[in-house]
Amino acid sequence: MKKIVLLFSSLFIISCVSNEPKPIKLNVDTCEFCKMTISNGKFGAELLTKKGRYYKFDDLSCMLLYAKENTNVQVQSFFVNDYAKDNTLIPAEQCFYLRGGSINSPMRGNFAAFASDKDQDNFQKQLNAKTLTWEQVFTMY
Repeated sequence: MKKIVLLFSSLFIISCVSNEPKPIKLNVDTCEFCKMTISNGKFGAELLTKKGRYYKFDDLSCMLLYAKENTNVQVQSFFVNDYAKDNTLIPAEQCFYLRGGSINSPMRGNFAAFASDKDQDNFQKQLNAKTLTWEQVFTMY
């Protein structure tokens, strides 16, 4: 009987681990890497570990530098804010990216992420920025 209870308890705990982002509390949460308060909803980022711990960042560059420097942290998911929708986290691997031009992020990573290629195209003209894929962004750091 104890084994059955243990099995169900373990399954319950495992099923409670989510792969969803936790909202960033602007002007409250601090960046895990640079320790600055996260205040801009266009550039925040979040890392979810395989153990279910969330790390929040004020810039995509902070998240990438943290992940590369802390190789003992096993990453399950990366999330970035959608530049077109203030403070809305989306999976980083599925995003369309811009860099440079008139993009001015908190720690000068100067990346903007978008949920759709249409938004990326519209903002590319406005921001005069270069298009990138997640693979290109990830390997830059």
